[in-house]
Amino acid sequence: MEYRAMKQGHEMTSQARGSIRAWGLGVILAATALTSVAVIAEGSKPSLPAELEQKVSSLPKEKRDFLTSDAAEALAGSFPKLFQRLEGRPVAEIEAYIDGLMSAAEAVRFHPETDMASIPLNTESPFFNAWKVERPRTMDPKREPGPFHLSRYLFQGGHQGVYGSGIATFAGAPVALYPEDLIAGKVDVAIVGAPLDMGSGYRGARGGPAAMRNQYGIGGIDMFTAIDPSKELNIVDYGDIAVDNMSTELTVRHVRERVAEIARTGTLPFIVGGDHSLEYPDVAALADVHGKGSFSVIHFDSHFDAGQGGVHFITHGAPVYRAVKEGHVRGQDYIQVGLRGPWPQAEGFEWMRNNGMHYYTMPTIEKYGWATVMENVLKDAKANGKKLYISFDVDILDPSVQPATGTPVPGGLTMREAIPMIRRLCAENEMIGFEIVELAPQLDTSYRSALNANFIMHACLTGVAMRKKGITQPGFLADLMTDHHQPEAGLKGAKSGKAEKIDPDYPNLKRTRPGT
Repeated sequence: MEYRAMKQGHEMTSQARGSIRAWGLGVILAATALTSVAVIAEGSKPSLPAELEQKVSSLPKEKRDFLTSDAAEALAGSFPKLFQRLEGRPVAEIEAYIDGLMSAAEAVRFHPETDMASIPLNTESPFFNAWKVERPRTMDPKREPGPFHLSRYLFQGGHQGVYGSGIATFAGAPVALYPEDLIAGKVDVAIVGAPLDMGSGYRGARGGPAAMRNQYGIGGIDMFTAIDPSKELNIVDYGDIAVDNMSTELTVRHVRERVAEIARTGTLPFIVGGDHSLEYPDVAALADVHGKGSFSVIHFDSHFDAGQGGVHFITHGAPVYRAVKEGHVRGQDYIQVGLRGPWPQAEGFEWMRNNGMHYYTMPTIEKYGWATVMENVLKDAKANGKKLYISFDVDILDPSVQPATGTPVPGGLTMREAIPMIRRLCAENEMIGFEIVELAPQLDTSYRSALNANFIMHACLTGVAMRKKGITQPGFLADLMTDHHQPEAGLKGAKSGKAEKIDPDYPNLKRTRPGT
């Protein structure tokens, strides 16, 4: 479909129109997509009601055409609403209304004589790069490369992940600061925080890494598989990547450098956000290391995050488009899971189809059932034989179980649905990384949101550990954890002397008292 601009000759993509419709007039006022007085969709103009068509017949063609333009539809909300507002009005009022809309459409454009094309920075500041300057190593005691613990106590992360002491780390893991620590420690997974939330209209996701460190759930055994990833994998906390929360653009460049730094050592980066704008530098970093178009991405989210046509090139609603547009990941190697709510509209789905993207929305799940969709996602993930990166936005979960996120959408997945999916994807594919984003802990008066986020990450770590152990059976579940085998197991235990012996005096306080 072609679009022609009546005044400036600019083109507005169907996805830009979809973004504008989804986010309403507030985004219209901030968008550069409406770059003309009127943009007309050729061959798809709606028909004017007969009465309205007769009344505007005397108006200039430019104004008549504007009534059926994308700009008019976006500004008015919809064509039916626009035509209803003009119904029964005299010609003079209709023309004044059209003039007002045309004026607004012109006003949202970029005007070089009055608008800033870029945000200037004070390059003369002596602290221009202070936010990301590394601490000189000579300031610290010399040490041998390798991970190290921050606590004087043996169980830094707590016994069985229930309690802890010392400085909190992801999974109670030791700390690594530099690539040589990862190499020397033969580290499998480096969990790194990226507390950026400037890319979101709702602040708070910067608290995600701290909340997940301070909550249990990443370490310990997985009851479904009898695997404890903390025992099978060498896991470290790689600290937090420096963030300039005054500038998403500056921050994502540095994030890209740090994630690539981890990946180049052969260690899997597990990134904890932060908002979803991080998906762009994370994916770009992995493309820098593994090669563009060399891996697939599964994007778990209630939103498709392929917005385009907005003022900012990177926000938490645009990383997918940016990654595809720059060629880091091919459209046909993207899989969307969990989309729901008012965005995207039809144009967004057309864009995904046109770019070969696979998508499994909540309407898909309603139509075919979760079990079928889960198997299809697992099948698609392995279809091209490529390595896999998972981007998990916590707002894919229903707000009833995950309230701490800035853009919740009702009708999402449950933890019971999400955990097996993540565990299987990470077990049945060669992973190159994982991210979990958009946890805004201050929006939850309890600790369940951070707890759920940790258990999602734990599911992926379990999958990676299963693959390392050579467990390749699809959907593997440990027999010990799933089947009691009674009465045979009890009889065998009694015969072998392994059954618990009855002690009527238990607990015997005299026997257990010190000094007796």
